[in-house]
Amino acid sequence: QVQLVESGGGLVQDGESLRLSCAASGNVVNIYNTDWYRQAPGKERELLAAITSGGTASYADSVKGRCTISRASDKRTVYLFMNNLTPEDPSFYSCHADYRDSDTELRNVWGQGTQVTVSV
Repeated sequence: QVQLVESGGGLVQDGESLRLSCAASGNVVNIYNTDWYRQAPGKERELLAAITSGGTASYADSVKGRCTISRASDKRTVYLFMNNLTPEDPSFYSCHADYRDSDTELRNVWGQGTQVTVSV
């Protein structure tokens, strides 16, 4: 019933910026922590940034100063901005959220992810 959909991936030029969105749809009553992850082929998934329902953001040490995470006023969409992309940056980005639906049970959901390719 509830799903997350990432958008904004694609081809990015070396040194340019990434802008992604993560939109929640379905029977969402309350959305809590929402996280952005990235992963390189053959590597472990890496947490990039997280934001609470109240808008408090946190970032991984590896991307501090490069990333900004924000939440739309309707609480259903979370954005990720990351500057100075290089080919060495992991290419697969996905979002994850904790939420409650109409059943009031705490649940979590992953988006399908989006691929970002940095071209030199």
